[in-house]
Amino acid sequence: MNRIKSLVLLVLVAVVANPLRAQNLDSIWAVWNNPSLPDTLRLRAIYDYAWDGYLNTQPDSAIYFAQLQYDFAESKGLKKDMANALSVQGQALQSLGDMSEAIRHYLRQITLDQDIGNHKRVASTNYNIGAIYLNKADHGRALDYFLLALKGHEKTGDKVYAAQTVNVIGIVYGRTKDWPNALEYYQRALDMSKELDDKVTVAGTTINMGLVHAALEDTVRALEYLQRGLKLAEEIGNRNFAANALNALGEVYMSRGDFSQALQYFYRGLDLMGEIGNEPGIASVASNIGLLFFKKGEFKTSIEWCKKALKAAEEGEAIDRQKEACTCLYDAYKAMGNSEKTLQYLEQIGELDEQLQADETKKKLQQMEFAKVMLQDSIAKAEEARLIEEAHLEEVRKKNQTRNYLIAGGLLSLVLAGGIFNRLRYTRKSKAVLQVEKDRSENLLLNILPAEIAEELKQKGRADARDFDMVSILFTDFKGFTEASAKLSAQDLVAEINACFEVFDGIMAKYGIEKIKTIGDAYMAAGGLPVPKEDSVKNTVLAALEMQDFIEKRKVENNKLNKPAFEMRAGIHTGPVVAGIVGVKKFQYDIWGDTVNTASRMETNSEPGKVNVSQGTYELLKNDTGIVFEFRGKLEAKGKGEVEMYFVKLSEQ
Repeated sequence: MNRIKSLVLLVLVAVVANPLRAQNLDSIWAVWNNPSLPDTLRLRAIYDYAWDGYLNTQPDSAIYFAQLQYDFAESKGLKKDMANALSVQGQALQSLGDMSEAIRHYLRQITLDQDIGNHKRVASTNYNIGAIYLNKADHGRALDYFLLALKGHEKTGDKVYAAQTVNVIGIVYGRTKDWPNALEYYQRALDMSKELDDKVTVAGTTINMGLVHAALEDTVRALEYLQRGLKLAEEIGNRNFAANALNALGEVYMSRGDFSQALQYFYRGLDLMGEIGNEPGIASVASNIGLLFFKKGEFKTSIEWCKKALKAAEEGEAIDRQKEACTCLYDAYKAMGNSEKTLQYLEQIGELDEQLQADETKKKLQQMEFAKVMLQDSIAKAEEARLIEEAHLEEVRKKNQTRNYLIAGGLLSLVLAGGIFNRLRYTRKSKAVLQVEKDRSENLLLNILPAEIAEELKQKGRADARDFDMVSILFTDFKGFTEASAKLSAQDLVAEINACFEVFDGIMAKYGIEKIKTIGDAYMAAGGLPVPKEDSVKNTVLAALEMQDFIEKRKVENNKLNKPAFEMRAGIHTGPVVAGIVGVKKFQYDIWGDTVNTASRMETNSEPGKVNVSQGTYELLKNDTGIVFEFRGKLEAKGKGEVEMYFVKLSEQ
């Protein structure tokens, strides 16, 4: 039963769907360029222009035109249209493979959609982020976002998307070999899909359940579900599902020693894989047939099929399938006593193993770097992009001037019209490319500095340090970090910390809190700077409570996956600070003052799962009915003597 391949993955349809509109793009562009029309109409036009005209064909251009929409909407304070633009950009970046930027845009979009109450799209975007992490095999974070998506779909009553999300959660558990949870979610998806008469999801989920039972070596139930799933797939004409079900049925019958029945299913599966052009699938089935003949002692026939499997796997660039085929050939030649061929395929297996290990290492490194943006020489890149853009715009102005003279002179021949059209198209494309580069440089700067400080730095070449009278400093750190680090590899440890810190970053953005820095497992943020806000103290407390809530939920999920989990302490103090930029190269925005030291002591004296605040923070929020304080008395704080402290939580009302 170890031959059972990976679970069938029901096609991840993007939840945010928008049918292609049969409109003339030139007329849409004319609406956008007509300032006499209402803003909402113009914004809808540029949205359609980016989505219909470029998202599926030229995603770079879609990003550019969506940025036009975003900038105009931002100037008018229209959050819905800003969110629409970010949604287009997120999907365009995802199609370009820039997943970290796609997620950043999605998270910004979620913040705006939450503000305007668009909970339906918040759920959809969480699903899209989960799909990104699933495709990167980051199952922990994929599960986090799919669970958020499910909660959102249930809240908005989207039963169809809720069923799809429940199904894909089952897939995540299946990939991590958490069979009980996989079966639980598949059964839920099956029940929901039957109620909705969603035959595609019913078919795919039924096959998935068969695969799980096969992995559990429950061949009776495996055959029951796989045969039922095959019938459903054939009824709806889904050849991909049917081919996978046939191959799995062959594997189950082969594991039971029923070679005749297994071959029938393998041959049918092979035909279907060929019809849909699935080379890795062809390799999988052919390799299974080779294994079957090996088990029957027909080694020459086994070699013939395993060679077919190897050829298909090479054409499909499926390294894991190549290894399966080579292993089959190695076993067959070894059984025949052909030492030369045995050695040849043994060496090839070793080479493929090295390649698979290299790919796995690369994947882990990508996961470690996924949430990080390279910051080196960010200001130089931003300035370089600005100078290039200015030079290009001057070039465009000259070209446009020349074009106008030609038009005024009446040289409107067909050839000239074609030339102008091509030139305009080139100009637009160049602008799009430059805009993308400019945006990337801007994002690099904004990733390390608050927006106001970044703007000051670009305008003046420096940013002055400033005094702030009322800033709430938040510190967190993980309890048992040293113990957890002993149980995890370096890559897994960094991945787990990044998973937490990425969610923390999203929470900071949600509440308007400025992230200052991370030091190992410690996270530091500040509410009320660089732009003081009346609600910054409360928002800092709410952010800390939401962080603790996330850590508690993640611990539950990690425990289910038998993975080490963190507990977290959090502390907050409010008071005056000085803030500014540290360094010239690899600079960072930082804060200083006794308030920072006191906040650190609040965290040190906190307890796992709790948020500990100072007397100063308590005094500012004690009359807020949404928050409850628990007086802890005076506790000894290093370097501070005895200090009054309070645990804080949300009111249950």
